[in-house]
Amino acid sequence: MGKGQTAGLDGIIGATMPRVPRIVLDTNVLYAAMRSSKGASYRLLQLVGGSKFQVVVSVPLVLEYEHALAPLPAITPITVEDIAVVLDYLCATSHRQEIFFLWRPTLRDPGDDMVLEVAVAGSCQFIVTFNIRDFVGADRFGIEVLTPADFLTVLGELP
Repeated sequence: MGKGQTAGLDGIIGATMPRVPRIVLDTNVLYAAMRSSKGASYRLLQLVGGSKFQVVVSVPLVLEYEHALAPLPAITPITVEDIAVVLDYLCATSHRQEIFFLWRPTLRDPGDDMVLEVAVAGSCQFIVTFNIRDFVGADRFGIEVLTPADFLTVLGELP
């Protein structure tokens, strides 16, 4: 073996694996997915944990998800336990990103700034939201903002 080579790893060392897109889900996407099993948000949630993309979350963002989903048991058949299962799965399969630098204020809504900060810190390519206009300026960070249906189209999951 040559210097710096490892048995069995020839051709692998230095090779780059194709990188799956990293995304941040805005709270409204998760809320829509929990309200209805018919839309693009639900389909996107079904793909979480697979090999097509990686979700990035932070502790404050997960707390925001929890807060936003809390009213669902009063208005839908969704239970508190259902919400806990979804959030636990999301946390288990997502990349947990710490935030060391705040980009605030960048956007009009501080809640949206939190989503943008996770995306920037996590080197995400996409923010998936229904509120595209709320993320004007995300492109300065190289982040594309798409609806769930548009992101599914990018993945080849919708025609």
